[in-house]
Amino acid sequence: MPHEDHFEEEFSAAAFVPEERTLPALREAAQKCRGCPLWKSATQTVFGEGLPTARLVLVGEQPGDVEDRQGRPFVGPAGRVLDKALETAGIDRNDAYVTNAVKHFKWVQKGRLRLHKKPNAREIGACMPWLEAEIDLIRPEVVVAMGATAAQALFGEKVRVMEDRGRFVPSNFAPYATVTVHPSSILRVPSEEDRHKALSDFSKDLRAVAQVLKAAGQGRR
Repeated sequence: MPHEDHFEEEFSAAAFVPEERTLPALREAAQKCRGCPLWKSATQTVFGEGLPTARLVLVGEQPGDVEDRQGRPFVGPAGRVLDKALETAGIDRNDAYVTNAVKHFKWVQKGRLRLHKKPNAREIGACMPWLEAEIDLIRPEVVVAMGATAAQALFGEKVRVMEDRGRFVPSNFAPYATVTVHPSSILRVPSEEDRHKALSDFSKDLRAVAQVLKAAGQGRR
């Protein structure tokens, strides 16, 4: 019997990214993206949100159930945690650009619930053209990867979130890049005391971001 080679279908959003590089054009084109199969079970594409002149870009993993229904990033429970931490850190969310490494909600059904399922490497890679287009257009001074999936998308698989959090390094995406936890991880902490500490540590990471932004702003004067 002859040997048969089995090749995985290549996933990529590259063919769907428009030549016109404005946020409205990117957002509109992303709604029609079929670069990987995740669009089939998602309600809609959830593109990034914020100013094209933002000095800070925050990158999460993927939309959650609430985000998938509303079409906006970080408007569910994890978004409320992020908002609280940003406020504590002295960062106005309206001054940041917030997005995800993967633009469609990947989920599994459990009863009436749609439960988050982590995107795999092929799906993360397929969505990279969108993230690259966003960051290339905005040209932020600081980019923050929130969680392991965002860190993998931006920096590769060698990043260890808990060990590398709070450190700033130059990257292809911004002069200052860092990694921290995803706000949803704080919601999963069992005890109230530990959850409070996790939120405090997250806020501390974002305060460091605020300090870097302040120093970078002073350096431009």
